[in-house]
Formats: sequence, structure tokens, C-alpha cells
Amino acid sequence: MGRKGPRKAHPRYTRNNNKTWSSGDVRTLRQLARQNTPTRVIGLKLGRTETSVRGKAQREGISLKPTNRSPYTRRRRSSR
Repeated sequence: MGRKGPRKAHPRYTRNNNKTWSSGDVRTLRQLARQNTPTRVIGLKLGRTETSVRGKAQREGISLKPTNRSPYTRRRRSSR
């Protein structure tokens, strides 16, 4: 009928709820952000939620925007 015990979205996901960020965690966050890793994947690797990863990156001044994408305004308009 119902589930027994905690239900995890991902088997390797460990909750670090209310735990402080270590310097190693921040270092890993910087490295993964530099490699254009998606925020959700960073969260799975660090055992944190996507929201907490975004919040910490903002507080530390780490940009999570991909650096390998060109802006939308770069396309040339077709001349008629």
C-alpha cells in the first residue's frame, strides 16, 4: 500500500541539510562551475540541493552561467 522508510530521488544522494559548507566543498563548487557543469549535477556530487548550490554560488560570487554559449543576438539576419 504505502512506502516504508525514507524515499530518495537518487540512490547516491546524501542529504547535507543544515550542514556548513567546508572549504573543500566551495573549492569543488568553483571547479565544477568552471567546467560548465549543470547545477543539478553539482548538487548531486556535493550531496546538496540545486537551490542550496545556487545560493552558495551567489554568496561566494561564483557564476553558474555557461561560458561556452554565444549570446542570442549574434545571429545574422538574412538580407532580403
